[in-house]
Amino acid sequence: MSQELNIDDVQEPINSASPEVQQIIERVWKLEKSRLDRKSKGHINDDILDIVKEAVK
Repeated sequence: MSQELNIDDVQEPINSASPEVQQIIERVWKLEKSRLDRKSKGHINDDILDIVKEAVK
């Protein structure tokens, strides 16, 4: 039970974020997951910056 509460606590800021912020979080999460799956060690900052810039347009 306490583990479920901790997960809810972690998810709360994401769930209460605006749709635009939720979209950025989801895209960054998918990017990071794909990089981990490929064991990519390259820089991710530029990719994240591109995601944020696209969302702000």
